Amino acid sequence: MRSVADWLGEYGESHADPTNKLLHWICVPSIVFALMGMIWSIPVPEAFAAVSPWLNWATLLAVLALVYYASLSIRLAVGIAIVFAAMFALIVALAGLPWPLWASSLTLFVIAWIGQFVGHSVEGTRPSFFKDLQFLLIGPLWLLAALYRRLGISY
Repeated sequence: MRSVADWLGEYGESHADPTNKLLHWICVPSIVFALMGMIWSIPVPEAFAAVSPWLNWATLLAVLALVYYASLSIRLAVGIAIVFAAMFALIVALAGLPWPLWASSLTLFVIAWIGQFVGHSVEGTRPSFFKDLQFLLIGPLWLLAALYRRLGISY
């Protein structure tokens, strides 16, 4: 199994241009948030809803992602868990608005992916996930690792 340093290093190779980096700082969290919002909108069995309104397909997906992240780095997994919790709190707030959560999430998802492809066009590289789909999970980790480095937190 590849180490977190291997994954982050390879991901960083195609994310060196300042414009591409900036777009990733905006678009990667937006994509994760939008994806979670769309998945949160998928109806769940009554048995799930009876246990907790937080028990749904999006939280299940988040738990699976956290297991993967923990296999790479416990400290980064903890950080991502905090980010996921904040995103879910915002999703719950947005779910109460008069327009459908899935529609606003889908709109944000499309716009953010356009931003990602613009960034890669500027950089002159293809998105890493074309090489390996696991890079779709590495993008958020790459941003969090950069934040950890700025704060002097090891991962």
